[in-house]
Amino acid sequence: MATAFPSPSSEVVSGCRVLGGQDVGDPVWGHVSLRDPDGRGVWLKAGQLGFDEVTKADVMLIDFDGKVLIGGQRVPLEYPIHTEILRARTDVHSVVHAHPPYSIALGATGQPLQVFSNAAGPFAAGVPRYTRPVGLIDTQELGVELAECLGAARAALMSGHGVVTAGASVATAVTTAILLERACQLHLAVAAAGGLDPALAEPGDRYHHTETEYYLMRSWEHLLRGVSAA
Repeated sequence: MATAFPSPSSEVVSGCRVLGGQDVGDPVWGHVSLRDPDGRGVWLKAGQLGFDEVTKADVMLIDFDGKVLIGGQRVPLEYPIHTEILRARTDVHSVVHAHPPYSIALGATGQPLQVFSNAAGPFAAGVPRYTRPVGLIDTQELGVELAECLGAARAALMSGHGVVTAGASVATAVTTAILLERACQLHLAVAAAGGLDPALAEPGDRYHHTETEYYLMRSWEHLLRGVSAA
């Protein structure tokens, strides 16, 4: 019997539902995307719906210039976040954009993320900050600029705006966004409590295990089980 693989729209829905169970900020703003396996473009959350409300009917396929190929919804204004990162990064198949509160707060301080927890481990190589003060990434030029800022990193903080994360799958991109928010929360909590113990300032290879696909997928499977059981 042939194995049934989830459709691209189903994968995007799963990513949205998992994010909907987390505090990722603004109720209806933000997106999950997935590169079309046939090379036609990008599957993307559409419509002004919360992550927890998204169904397959709310996922559309657009080409890399924003033209609708499948779906009748309005294309999100910030689709260039997704198209330009996917255009620039052949290793990336999914992009998440959201507005998580602790990530926004840390991004506004200008401080680099401190790595002293398992949640922060995947970001030991650093999290770049996109500092151009724009309200929306709604042009190809801005999308290209954000993609260049992200570079080869897993995630970038967007000052005064939110975050963007990138992964080889919806599972890894979504899990990365959730772990980044947790890491930023811990960073700000430690800063408020007086600052980090200098003995923890250099993570070395202490969190090397968190950089693996296995680590991210174990977290994703737990998150997905929670949504499925709801």
